[in-house]
Amino acid sequence: MNLFGEFSFFCVLAIVLTAAFVLGVLEKSLYVPLILFSILFDALAIGRDLKGLLFFAGYILWETLLINGYLRIRQTRGRNGKIYAVFLILSILPLILSKVFGAARIPLFQILGISYLTFKSAQVIIEIYDGVIKELPVWDLLQFLLFFPAVSSGPIDRSRRFCEDLHRKLSRQDYLEHAGDGVEQLLVGVLYKFVLSALCFKWMELIAEERSFPYMAAYAYLYGLYMFFDFAGYSRMAVGAGCFFGIRTPKNFNLPFISKDIKEFWDRWHMTLSYWFRDFLYSRFVMQSMRHKWFKDRLHTACAGFLVNMFIMGLWHGLTGYYILYGLYHGILLAANEVWQKKSKFYKKHKKEKWYQIVSWAVTMQLVMFGFLLFSGHLVQQ
Repeated sequence: MNLFGEFSFFCVLAIVLTAAFVLGVLEKSLYVPLILFSILFDALAIGRDLKGLLFFAGYILWETLLINGYLRIRQTRGRNGKIYAVFLILSILPLILSKVFGAARIPLFQILGISYLTFKSAQVIIEIYDGVIKELPVWDLLQFLLFFPAVSSGPIDRSRRFCEDLHRKLSRQDYLEHAGDGVEQLLVGVLYKFVLSALCFKWMELIAEERSFPYMAAYAYLYGLYMFFDFAGYSRMAVGAGCFFGIRTPKNFNLPFISKDIKEFWDRWHMTLSYWFRDFLYSRFVMQSMRHKWFKDRLHTACAGFLVNMFIMGLWHGLTGYYILYGLYHGILLAANEVWQKKSKFYKKHKKEKWYQIVSWAVTMQLVMFGFLLFSGHLVQQ
């Protein structure tokens, strides 16, 4: 069963959300129903693939043991960088193996939602090391990892925020507001994914064989819109389903196509992913660079951070060349944007003027759409 992707899923989801709604209105706890429904949907998504089910169960067990083991070590032995590094590497190792075997077309470590599950697991380990997370009950951790609306494609939540929602007791009125927001998010998500995204995809197919510049430009725009409506639609439905269980899953998109520069674009596009990389990769790389004086000034450090950050993001999407190129492309754009805004007198003089903002928006959109063309792999297709 394809989560948020086929009719049978929505039939089961309607029954589950109706049950959750009744319990919520009666002000009953949704803690146990949520984990039971998450297990149900995760199992349905894997289907009759016994190997896939075993890999998924083994992965969840692996991450649970790692996190709980590291939490105990952190509590007894304090902050030890080497131990932390070992546990963090072990946490992301299944994802690395998944990407490597996937690139070699070997069907091993192909686990439901492994990318997004790894983000969650790694976040917990990093914040245990930082001392931000001092305890995390096993059942809360399992709720966080197995949470069915976001298990396969996000949005990427943070454990502390999730657990606060998980244990918050909602009055009937508060729950009705949550459920109302959930219905709205689900309906908009359905419109995005099954109407607007489908239209963009159909038009893409009509011009896919054409290789002249106008058609390639049109394909880039259609692909960008298809990506937005498809993924934003899925994300909205995930947020909407979570609302019925009292979980306010963070939104993933915030009008990305009004961005006036590439940095603003990444603050609006796939926000939970870009914020995760910002908080747990970029900022830590910058801090280490400044501490060890790897670069001569803050600007060079920031530019290097953008390149490393987006290169890793490209690798995360896959080991295919055009994914890596896409990451490097955006790393270069972010670095160039940083230099322009920090060094250009022209920018500082005109940045608040309307004409400049319009031109900046227009240029940004062309760069963004060309990036989508790179990401699509259409340039290398025959």
